[in-house]
Amino acid sequence: MSSNEMTGGEALARMLKAAGAGPMFGMGGFQLLPFYDAARRIGLDHNLINDERCAVFIADAYAKVSGRVGICDATLGPGATNLVTGLVEALNAGTPLVVFVGDSHRLHSWKNMTQESRQTEILRPACKELIRIEMVERIPELVRRAFQVATSGRPGPVVVDVPEDICHGTFPFDEAEFSIDESIARAPAIRCRPAADDLERAAEMLSGAKRPLMLCGGGVHISGAAEAAEALAHAINLPVAHTMTGKGAIACTDPLSAGLFGRYDRIANALIEESDCLLVVGCKLGEIATKRYTVPAADKTVIHLDNVAEEFGRTFQPTLRLWSDARAGLDDLRDALAADADAIRGRQQGYADEVASKMKGWRESVDARLTSTEQPINMARLLNELNKTMPADGILVADGGFAAHWGGLLYDTKEAGRGFVPDRGFASIGYGLPGAMGCALAAPGRPVVGLTGDGGFNMVMGELETARRLALPLTVIVVNNAASGYVKALQHLMYGTGNYQSSDLAEVNYAKVAESLGCTGIRVEDPEDIADALKAGITGKDGPTLIDVVVTRDPAKMLPGVDNRTVQAKKGDRVA
Repeated sequence: MSSNEMTGGEALARMLKAAGAGPMFGMGGFQLLPFYDAARRIGLDHNLINDERCAVFIADAYAKVSGRVGICDATLGPGATNLVTGLVEALNAGTPLVVFVGDSHRLHSWKNMTQESRQTEILRPACKELIRIEMVERIPELVRRAFQVATSGRPGPVVVDVPEDICHGTFPFDEAEFSIDESIARAPAIRCRPAADDLERAAEMLSGAKRPLMLCGGGVHISGAAEAAEALAHAINLPVAHTMTGKGAIACTDPLSAGLFGRYDRIANALIEESDCLLVVGCKLGEIATKRYTVPAADKTVIHLDNVAEEFGRTFQPTLRLWSDARAGLDDLRDALAADADAIRGRQQGYADEVASKMKGWRESVDARLTSTEQPINMARLLNELNKTMPADGILVADGGFAAHWGGLLYDTKEAGRGFVPDRGFASIGYGLPGAMGCALAAPGRPVVGLTGDGGFNMVMGELETARRLALPLTVIVVNNAASGYVKALQHLMYGTGNYQSSDLAEVNYAKVAESLGCTGIRVEDPEDIADALKAGITGKDGPTLIDVVVTRDPAKMLPGVDNRTVQAKKGDRVA
């Protein structure tokens, strides 16, 4: 074996090269300079970011769409602490990331070093695992470990803390050490299958049900299980409802789609109430999905399929626990039902037709809002135009706040798969633009649209410079209501008209902001102009397009429905 004296920073870069790392983002400092130098020399696709939180958001969206591990880095102190929000998003969403963070020189630690903080203690609760490298020669081993942890079980972010002296120090590495098995460069790296007895019982419960319903969460997409969900649904005429992150488990346009369930729903909550057997797949049954823990009712028959055993019983006690990877479990269920599938499908045809009829009826009942000509623009009209314009392979990224709720309720994916990317792990606003950047990098050639509020865009507008620098062909829709819309809407519901505090923003023409940053800017005030603006953005190939859509200023119309928490709050409960 040949050996090569190199810095720890170069060893880090070589391990990423061995892993086939995709585009990565960071903002360097002295501690990681050897890594940056090696990245330049060996051809890693590393790019400067304007805010470290956005580096994690880009990596998160990239990983969600590509299935590969997202990579980013930050320098010590403020660089490290700026990562926290993005790390928690990835941790809660199950996104595989490896994040390198520079740290102080160990010889001088705790001697008032510039920018020093107890960053490992700050970051540890925000990631799946934190690995601190204490010896240069262990870099290949520990980076390999970081990838393995990031992609196994419920995937998540792993932080690799690199002291200055480790990154700048040298060691005669053996060339053979720089290798990473392809199996741990993607998530999920390892799949588990349900126990045979549990699988048999689940098949019996589904085959004997008269009104079964599948509820899909984001775990379906983490597992790459959309095709398996679609196949099971079609095999036995099993209707499917979804959470925001589970949208695309089957196409929203599929006759078996019952749409979003939980806090905002179309027809799904009523179907859940009427169902005699619920198959919950890759869903944590959190607050929004369960309409603050009221859906489904406690006495419902529920099969809960998840690969994280700790989620069983956390918010709902299921009748049957299926400990399994989503794709493997759904494939096994379909196989277990195969002998009776034709009979079940025929028996369930009337039920399936009923679901399709109810969905058609719902669409007709909201048509006035979907086609509204009012000015400022109705959010439902904006989403309806987006549905008509977006190609089947398009990706919509929905920022936190009301952008996600409107998108979750009204946006329709046209094929199974991850075509809707909301940041529901932490629901932080500011994800729309960097999330769109990550998706554009993960899926070149697919149209990408980011939907964000003006408040969220204000937080991250500097990344428009990054998107322009990279010539990313994406579209950002800024929903311009001159307010922190979600908060203002809640204040309206809670305290009445005119009782608003710290929820208004200045009127800004964001199209001009985009133009000042060298991007295409389009301002839309008339709903009849939405379609042309969307087409111009989606077909544009010369870099980012920002569409500034002036929507309603009426807080009574800012949400797609009344927030269920307000009823509880008016009874004296605390609003979260």
